[in-house]
Order: sequence, then C-alpha cells, then structure tokens
Amino acid sequence: MCRVLLTVYRLPDWLLPRPPCASARQVKCCNWVKRGERIRPLRDAFPDIAELKSGGKRVLSRVLTRIETHANDTRTAAFLDQVAVEAGGHVLGLTGPPGVGKSTLTDSLIRAFRAAGDSVAVLAVDPSSSITGGALLGDRTRLKTDPADDQVFVRSMAARDRLGGLSDHAVAAIVVLRAAFDHVIVETVGIGQSEGDLKQAADTVLLCIQPGSGDSLQFMKAGIMELPDIVAVTKADMGASARRAAADVKGALTLSPSTAAGWTVPVGLVSSQTGDGLEDLIADVYKHRAHLSQNGRLGRLRSEQHCAWFRDRVLSEYGQAGLRLCAKLCDAPEVAARTAPFSSFARFAEQMDDLLNPMLPRL
Repeated sequence: MCRVLLTVYRLPDWLLPRPPCASARQVKCCNWVKRGERIRPLRDAFPDIAELKSGGKRVLSRVLTRIETHANDTRTAAFLDQVAVEAGGHVLGLTGPPGVGKSTLTDSLIRAFRAAGDSVAVLAVDPSSSITGGALLGDRTRLKTDPADDQVFVRSMAARDRLGGLSDHAVAAIVVLRAAFDHVIVETVGIGQSEGDLKQAADTVLLCIQPGSGDSLQFMKAGIMELPDIVAVTKADMGASARRAAADVKGALTLSPSTAAGWTVPVGLVSSQTGDGLEDLIADVYKHRAHLSQNGRLGRLRSEQHCAWFRDRVLSEYGQAGLRLCAKLCDAPEVAARTAPFSSFARFAEQMDDLLNPMLPRL
C-alpha cells in the first residue's frame, strides 16, 4: 500500500485574490466572512431602531453576532453610529472584586426593574485566559430569568485582551442594547484603576464592596474611589463588619476628588439574601439618572464617551504613534467622533491601512 503525505501551505493574506472591495481594510474582514474554504459575502441590511426594539431576542442575537464578526465593516460602523445617538435606556455598570455578589445583585435588580414594567438587558463580561484565550461565559447561569420573557435579554461576552474589562465588541453591544431596552446592566470582571473602561461606557457606575475589603487607605491605593457614582456594600446581613466597611468607604470618598459636579456619591448597605437596602439602592440609581437628565449632562457625558471610544480604539489598534498620526491625518477627529465615533475610526483605519499595506509584500 502506498501512502502519500500531502502538505498544504496557506498563502499570506496579501497574496490571496482581492475581492471587489473599496479599500485594503475591507479586503481583510469588512464584507467577507470565511467559512472553511468558502467566502460568504455580507448582504443583509441591519434593522432600523423600530425593528431592533420589536424584533425580540432572535433579532438582537443576530445583530450582536454580526457586529462581532463584521466589526470593521463600514455598514456596521454606520449602524452603530445611528443607534449611538439615540437617547435609549439607562446604562448601569456594576464592578467589584470576584465573589462580592455582583451576579446576585444583578438578579435582584432584574426582578425590581421588571416589577416596575421596564425592559432589562444584561451584558455579563467574563475574563479571558491569558494562556488559552478562552472565557467561561457562565454568569448567565446564575441569573434566574424567564426564557419566555422577551423584555429580559442576557448576553455574555469575553473581555478578550482588555484589562479594563470591556472589549471593543462589548462597547458596541452596549450601544445596541441601550437603544432597545429601558435598562442595560453591564457586569464587569475585577476591580481597580484599569476598570476606567466601564466609566467610558456606563451612565451610572455602581461599585460593589464586601465586608473585610480593607480600610480607607487600601481603597485609595486601588484607585477605585474615582470611578463610582454609587457604592453598595453587599452582604449587609453580616452586621458589624458590613457597617465598618461602609464607614471605610465613606472615609475614602472624602479623600478622593469628585468627578461629577453637583452629585454626592451615596454609600448604602445591601443584602440580596434578605432584600434589605435594595429599594434604597434602586432609588439612588433613579436619582442619578434624574441628575444626568438635567442641564444636558447626559448628552455631554455620552459625547465625551464617544471621543474616549475613538481614542481608545486608535490606541488599541495603532498605539501612541497612531494617536500622533491621527492628529495629522484627520481634520479635528474628536469633533466628528462626538456624533460618529465608529465611522470616524473606520475612516482613520482605512487611511492607516492604505499607508501600511504597501509594506506587506516586503515583510
């Protein structure tokens, strides 16, 4: 019997046939999706805002999958810019160390918002392994939701290589979800100064602290007191240790510079097991939402967030050199990013790829 060993070599991208796209960046991954040996063109249009709200979980799931698989498509950027300028719902970001009770608190918040007749979406961000690159994506199993309830939507995403807890795909998902739901709860992994990514995506940041987390100095060293709009000390049923943790947090807040004019960060004790303090916490969330709705604060906040997304994406893709080139190649890039952050980055990325791609055959 004769055995034949066949070795298949994959050609580099710059030697592959060029599909009929408008730019070098689109050759890479804009309008084409590889499935095995086949390449499928992207033809379906994105739904409009009304279809997004009325389409149910299946439409939302397809849209969220599409913005991940076609992240660099110019049509994806245009759709995200369209939904980004919608006022939409309120985005509540939950952050805190593992085991603090974020998922349990999220479950309680879902029930409270649904009891009020509001729709709720949850985006649970899990850490990605630095070794395998995978993520567990298991937070949804902790949430006791009714699968038949179209007014509750849960999506898990990986943090990927982002230490701040939110990948570029997660930011895009938040934009889509807030256009379709009254409340969007974003649960992130870990805690620390790198969690500033959540501040750039949420309207209200809720910091969860558990008893025994440390004194005021430890909180200051972690750099976390600059982030929250609300602080909740969980596991309040532990009694004295929970009250001591609340006192330490209040002390740390007095030493931290306030980032929001006219708003004092409330600190509350919450027990998801007994329900104590949950009504006060939800009242604080609504108070902060009302605070943002006054004097155009929410509009200014989201415009600043759009600029931050643009800068962060440029930095992530091209580094500090990319930021310097952006100032030279683009005319007032942050002005355009305030209303169209995704399309602004897509245009800049095309310029950068046109500059870099001629070098590829010589590498």
